[in-house]
Amino acid sequence: MILVRDIMSENITPLHEEMSLPQAVDHLLASNMLGLPVTDSQKHLTGFMSEHDCIPFLLGDSYHCDSHVLVRDMMQREPLTVKPTNTALELAQMMATNKPKIYPVVANGLLVGVVKRGQVMAALNQQLKRCRVA
Repeated sequence: MILVRDIMSENITPLHEEMSLPQAVDHLLASNMLGLPVTDSQKHLTGFMSEHDCIPFLLGDSYHCDSHVLVRDMMQREPLTVKPTNTALELAQMMATNKPKIYPVVANGLLVGVVKRGQVMAALNQQLKRCRVA
């Protein structure tokens, strides 16, 4: 059985609530992720912000050449999360009914990584290939 901890990405740098819009966009673009978790200084998950969340603010602020927006103003405050001990199958079932492409992985209230749809697909595909060999 493949667990989330076996497929998740651990080396991510989350966003912080006090980051400005330009800082957050730079960070998102450099990460090559569609979105990132938002944490406090102790790595407690406080939200999630995606590229989609940024676009409306970028539209207005770039038009007016002025931005006072912070991550806390744009982020989703109650993101869907998974535990490292969830199975890839459980997460795939969640992804089949919910829209997020990236899930923060939380253990004991702390962010420990993220898992993307592609990682889940690869794990399930690997499992399927093993079924065919047997």
